[in-house]
Amino acid sequence: MKSQPTDTDMLDAIDRRILAELQADGRMTNVELARRAGISAPPCLRRVRRLEEAGIIRGYHADTDPQKLDWEIMFFAIVGLESQKEAVLSGFESLVAAWPEVRECHMIRGGGDFLLKLVARDTAHENLLTQRLTGAPHVSRVQTLQTIRTSRSLSGVPF
Repeated sequence: MKSQPTDTDMLDAIDRRILAELQADGRMTNVELARRAGISAPPCLRRVRRLEEAGIIRGYHADTDPQKLDWEIMFFAIVGLESQKEAVLSGFESLVAAWPEVRECHMIRGGGDFLLKLVARDTAHENLLTQRLTGAPHVSRVQTLQTIRTSRSLSGVPF
């Protein structure tokens, strides 16, 4: 029995080179991207558009330095909920999606239900966010882990 093709099955070596180059520098011009991919500019642009339309390229953003913007603390929170009913899980995701300080929200297996990455301006702000989490509906436990330093932070995936 043959399995369904995945998005990655549709990518050739040129698509992978385009993705690797854009992950490293999303600001380069299409002409430069085409040169690095070894193709001319028009088909390169068509490939990028196809990758965007397929949802493989989800967007482009600036990688800002939180501390230079007065967000002194980055921390993680492992959150356990009272129930794993879909309504409770979805409700929690909707709640934290409205908090600008929550930069990532991952449903996890083992040791909790969600792993959040948050930023705070200072310790008082971190404490406030922790209190908001512990007081949120259906939250049974919160464990916070403050980041001391980050020695590696890469976006995307290896190519």
